Amino acid sequence: MPLDRSIIARLSLFEGLGPAELDSILRDARSVRFAKEAAIFEQEAEARSFYVLLAGHIRVVRTTPDGRQVIARYISEGEIFGVAAALGRLTYPATATAAVDCVVLVWPNAVWPDLSSRFPVLTAGTFKTVGARLQDTQARVMELATEQVEQRVASALLRLVKQTGRKTDAGIEIDFPISRQDIAEMTGTTLHTVSRLLSAWEERGIIVSGRQRVTITDAHRLVMLAEHQDG
Repeated sequence: MPLDRSIIARLSLFEGLGPAELDSILRDARSVRFAKEAAIFEQEAEARSFYVLLAGHIRVVRTTPDGRQVIARYISEGEIFGVAAALGRLTYPATATAAVDCVVLVWPNAVWPDLSSRFPVLTAGTFKTVGARLQDTQARVMELATEQVEQRVASALLRLVKQTGRKTDAGIEIDFPISRQDIAEMTGTTLHTVSRLLSAWEERGIIVSGRQRVTITDAHRLVMLAEHQDG
């Protein structure tokens, strides 16, 4: 069955395209469901496809030469990812795993040159996304080099709230399961350190944390911690 154009018409990546153009873009796509923790692609595997996330959240993890795993980022609904072809790469630079049950659109890499030449809005949106991710990576490197662990963990939580925050009666909840180990891998620290910090912040009324859930109850205090201004 052909995919319904309505599934991408609302996405900013395809903004301004007409019905016929959307149908043309979807002609070579297929919709795939990935269960939580399923790998969508592996680091250094041959890049055969590129993707757009329709529902769920994707965790992007890089393995360092010494074997450590570092969470590079999370992908949110509507984002393009795995676009190795746009970067001239033959392999994927990281592993993408479903953080929750996900629905993903998949295109073969072979159609990227044609789509990117026919639809400049798609190319522009892709490189805008890639550019923003590079800036984020540079900012993370600076954090690791110059900031204390408490600042890095606070900054990581604020980034996730900005990306996926959902208002609740208790505060702003990060809208997907995230463990303390995940936060440690995002911030270049240890599980013990993250557990100690989150427990202390919970006692101070800054956050509420449960089983793979974090809710920010005092965003202003968290911003102050990220800026190293909270005594």
